Amino acid sequence: MTAAGVPDVQTFDTRAIQELDAAHFLHPFTDHAALRDKGARVIVRGQGVYLWDSEGRQLIDGMSGLWCVNVGYGRTSISQAVYRQMETLPFYNSFFNTTNVPAVHLAAELVALAPPQFSHVFLTGSGSEANDTIVRMVRRYWDILGQPERQVIISRQNAYHGSTMAGASLGGMAGMHAQGGLPIPGIRHIGQPHYAEQGQGMSENAFGLVAAAWLEEEILALGADKVAAFIGEPVQGAGGVIIPPATYWPEVQRICDKYGILLVADEVICGFGRLGTWFGSELMGMRPDLISFAKGVTSGYVPLGGVLVGKRVAHALVEQGGDFHHGFTYSGHPVACAAALENLRILRAERLVEKVALETGPHLKAAFNQLATHPLVGHAESCGMMAGLNLVRVKGATAHACVPFARALHVGMLCRGHMFDNGVIMRAVGDRMIVAPPLVMTRAEIDDMAARIWDCLDLTLADVKARGWM
Repeated sequence: MTAAGVPDVQTFDTRAIQELDAAHFLHPFTDHAALRDKGARVIVRGQGVYLWDSEGRQLIDGMSGLWCVNVGYGRTSISQAVYRQMETLPFYNSFFNTTNVPAVHLAAELVALAPPQFSHVFLTGSGSEANDTIVRMVRRYWDILGQPERQVIISRQNAYHGSTMAGASLGGMAGMHAQGGLPIPGIRHIGQPHYAEQGQGMSENAFGLVAAAWLEEEILALGADKVAAFIGEPVQGAGGVIIPPATYWPEVQRICDKYGILLVADEVICGFGRLGTWFGSELMGMRPDLISFAKGVTSGYVPLGGVLVGKRVAHALVEQGGDFHHGFTYSGHPVACAAALENLRILRAERLVEKVALETGPHLKAAFNQLATHPLVGHAESCGMMAGLNLVRVKGATAHACVPFARALHVGMLCRGHMFDNGVIMRAVGDRMIVAPPLVMTRAEIDDMAARIWDCLDLTLADVKARGWM
């Protein structure tokens, strides 16, 4: 502290931190040799929708950390809730017929927020653990019902459901399956409902029905008596903000009902207001039996995940199943649950879910519609506080008429570099640039982000022209 009682501004030796990082810290999804040569970006502070790095540069966080900081940075009331719980009961497990007060209150709160078919919650430490739990729970359900041959879970190509053995297997990311002998047995994948890539010659609604029919074809090929469940994100997140046609999910629901298989909604990204509803499945016309969640339940302040369990599955597990041999040391961690309860209070008190539906979501859509007029952008789309745009070599009158860049050029990564260098965090999935900002982002901050994105698109356009790629 200074003599006047004002906190000293903290300074950092960025290079020393980068060297220590390279020597000891293995990052997720990273080429570590390349990172060692470049040096990691060191983020030191956050407030609202903004971050600052160790060099004092400000960035607008267009990705909510990693799809999770829904209520923004610097929420003192969450920190205080965590501190109070740590002082009272920092940890106790949920094994041995034991519970704790925050876990009980959180479970009840989540059931109250969820669609009416849900009655129970299984708590985990992450979304990956939640989806691992889904695999165990789905197969146990059919075992209890005397149909143990129902083992297969169908997912989609380019889906993301985590990076644990089961989570990565459920996901449809080819790069992940190429390492570690994945997927594990009993997981199958069908095509994703990506209209811009696969719907040429069809209306969006017609394509939605075609894409849903791929599920029925797979069920029939496997035999309906072998299929346990279908899992999908209401809107595919890490796959590139892939928004399905309006006809897709209602038809998937009809197919699941027809063959009696369980429907699982992975709401790790879409849950807790991201799409302008508490759960994305509500917006998409789904009636899932199970929902996996994480990220936005605590806004990332403390790790927490879980599974919302529908009544028919819960009845089998609770009334008929005996012991369910599954769980984690940190299932129902009291500190994480305390953080979640305060985070949910903020979402309700500030009406952030309604704000996304009625105010900021439509404003983000308008901003991305304007970005679609940029000469480098083929098309843009959004859903709630998620949006994406495609970088193209030649614009066309429709998304299908655009000419993409060669994948080997990695134009998206070039664009992402300009974004970071000019104060906006925007993710690249191939040549698709995506955002998922904090739900607290104001219309003025959306305009600020969109202006920075436009400037970075200009820089990228100049780059690709200078390199002879356009």
